[in-house]
Amino acid sequence: MEPSQTQMVFCCAEQWMGGYFHHLEPWGDGLRLDAARASAGVYCLPAVDSGENGFCWGRVKVEADLPPDTALRVYAYASDSRRWENWADLDEGLRALEGEPMPVLRTLFGPAVVEGGDCRLKGSGRYLWLMLELAATGNASPVIHTLRIWMGGDHMVDYLPAIYREEDFTRRFLSIFDSMFGDMERAIEALPGRMDYEHTEGELLRYLASWVCVEEGGTPEEIRARIRTALEDYEKRYTVAGVKQSVRRLTGRDPILIEHFQVSPNRPDCRNPELYRRLYGEDPYRFFVLLPEDTFSSQREREQFQRAMEEVIPAGLSMQMVQLKPCVQLDWHTYLGVNSRVGGYVPAAIDEQVTIHYDTTIGGANHE
Repeated sequence: MEPSQTQMVFCCAEQWMGGYFHHLEPWGDGLRLDAARASAGVYCLPAVDSGENGFCWGRVKVEADLPPDTALRVYAYASDSRRWENWADLDEGLRALEGEPMPVLRTLFGPAVVEGGDCRLKGSGRYLWLMLELAATGNASPVIHTLRIWMGGDHMVDYLPAIYREEDFTRRFLSIFDSMFGDMERAIEALPGRMDYEHTEGELLRYLASWVCVEEGGTPEEIRARIRTALEDYEKRYTVAGVKQSVRRLTGRDPILIEHFQVSPNRPDCRNPELYRRLYGEDPYRFFVLLPEDTFSSQREREQFQRAMEEVIPAGLSMQMVQLKPCVQLDWHTYLGVNSRVGGYVPAAIDEQVTIHYDTTIGGANHE
């Protein structure tokens, strides 16, 4: 059986706006009942025109988030005419409702077709009206995301001899299996999209990330960004640029990386071997990562960073992290333009007319 069933899908805000709202509100591309304001609400869909009198409507499926203590009910009314009782146009009559609308709506739609989000309609007629009711007895707010209406297409009963096609029971019975196979076919068709890391979410996104050895952690957008650059990252993973990128990803700061050969006290051009030996040691397999003092908010964050870096540095090397204080300390880690700078002299101002200059003396004897 070919998956050629025709559907009408309501899944964006513009499609919902033509209907009638009562205690429900637009929510993103769906509908929501605010449980803090009302315990129940309804939405009436404008007429869906099949273009054929006596049209037999098929399946309706509502995709919704229903937390505990919430419920969804679906109501339906089908007719070959847009007129209902004294209303010349049912859609205009619904939009003109004032006061408490539920008595009129109960009379129009009758009992619920189903309590839940998936059902097969029994009515027939050119036009179809649907009413969706959300109810909540707790604090959680239910949300409707998508409404699907099957308009026709292949059905299992169409492959039976003509004598069986006329039986309503046969069609309704086979609709159970027809829906199951239809859902399976759509899931298979959507599989390539689900394997696209740019669009998938949750556990599947983390699973796809593991295919390219992207570690867990971070927001979905951060994981996607790392998947995009995975090949490039692996090409430079154990290089200076790769180590800097790992530090930047873990801390959000641009580090200064110093390799030992740059500061070796044994270099012929080293002007102060004793100072360099005290600051950087003599281990040729150690490099230094310089970061601002406020990079980590706790010792635990610092230790987590160091453990994570052990996984991304070249084998046989060790890393020493130096957190730079924003001040000058002679004979210690002081870098011009990084944690210290040369500036002009600025006198201290007491008010708009009096300043303290470098030759001002405070206190002392009268003759001083």
